[in-house]
Amino acid sequence: MIDSDGYRANVGIVITNEKKQILLAKRFKQDAWQLPQGGIDQDETELEALYRELEEEVGLDPTQVTLLAKTPKWLRYDLPLEHIRRRQKPTCIGQKQVWFLLKLDSSDNDISLDSHHKVEFDDWKWVDYWRPVDEVIDFKRDVYEDMLKALAPILFENEHNIPTKLSRPFQFSAIKL
Repeated sequence: MIDSDGYRANVGIVITNEKKQILLAKRFKQDAWQLPQGGIDQDETELEALYRELEEEVGLDPTQVTLLAKTPKWLRYDLPLEHIRRRQKPTCIGQKQVWFLLKLDSSDNDISLDSHHKVEFDDWKWVDYWRPVDEVIDFKRDVYEDMLKALAPILFENEHNIPTKLSRPFQFSAIKL
């Protein structure tokens, strides 16, 4: 679903474990790491898209996670010019995303990257909370930083010294669910 400004609506998924690490996944047959994410279909709510993408990309269902928080607004990134498909109508110039923070309640063994006919990822790992900012492709980096900063107070329960090495200030706070 692409809006009138050319941005595709999308949900992003941050899955955390008991050590407050997050799941980072490697794109299928690429050397590119990112967090699970996917488009919101027409007439689909954000939550419906979240749970559909969760199952499609990492093989988990809603009973295996606890929904902790979400970003309160759309976060946008523009695609580099070489990634824009100008012949495709409507033209998509980037993505607008709402991000959800989930806690894995089941075993790591329940994570399955090949449970859907279209495999998105071929590997995954638990990483320190801020590592995805360094791992993700450049044009998504600011969105990752803003999103992680917004969700950190929820995950780290408003600890006074939320661990961060990032330089940009917090823009907004997540909504606890």
